[in-house]
Amino acid sequence: MNRRGLLRSGFSLGTLGLLGGCNLTDNETVQEVLTGVSRFNDRVQAAIFRQGALAPEFPEAAAVKDFRYNAWYGPDQAPVLSATDYRLNLAGKIANKQSWTVEQLHAMPQVSQVTRHVCVEGWSMIGKWNGTPLREFLLRVGADTTARYVGFECADGYYEGLDMPTAMHPQTLMAFGLSDQVLPAKYGFPFKIRVPTKLGFKNPKYVTTLFVTNQEPRGFWTDRGYNWFSGI
Repeated sequence: MNRRGLLRSGFSLGTLGLLGGCNLTDNETVQEVLTGVSRFNDRVQAAIFRQGALAPEFPEAAAVKDFRYNAWYGPDQAPVLSATDYRLNLAGKIANKQSWTVEQLHAMPQVSQVTRHVCVEGWSMIGKWNGTPLREFLLRVGADTTARYVGFECADGYYEGLDMPTAMHPQTLMAFGLSDQVLPAKYGFPFKIRVPTKLGFKNPKYVTTLFVTNQEPRGFWTDRGYNWFSGI
């Protein structure tokens, strides 16, 4: 059994053992146990994360052209942000907090990657993403990369955060494009954070504020019971 499988099995057995002494109708007790196990999972995943380890990349032919839409609302309710009026606001432990326009963002040097998006719902899909490594942007604006976290607030009410090693990972992108096209509105225009080493819900769209902090940022789905780290 590989390390990840062993850890998964250990967590499952440990959880069952702990819950075996609980009355499952005692919601407060059960939730405390599950929260504790979730936090333990986060710590272990963070401990085994290696910044130099890359998620698999695929040939361009493997990328789908009609990428699956996914959100808690329908595509007709997705925010439509104006390229003219949009501003990316910066906050926290960043030296230059001047806001950024879409034109300025798109003018940064870009790379492409063909990686798999893995959804916690059980499906996955390979897409081609174009954008600027988040680490390059953080260095450009003078972010304190010794801080622990980078957080995001979004136009659709979503919010999420990454640990700094993941934010600085070479595959973590500010994705401005999908399938060699400007990122469509329903996928997060003007950009989304693309993190191939994390589950899909750690990839926020419609980012309007980016901040650097030593306090763990909240996560939209973490507040609803999911693990915060949720990666490899």
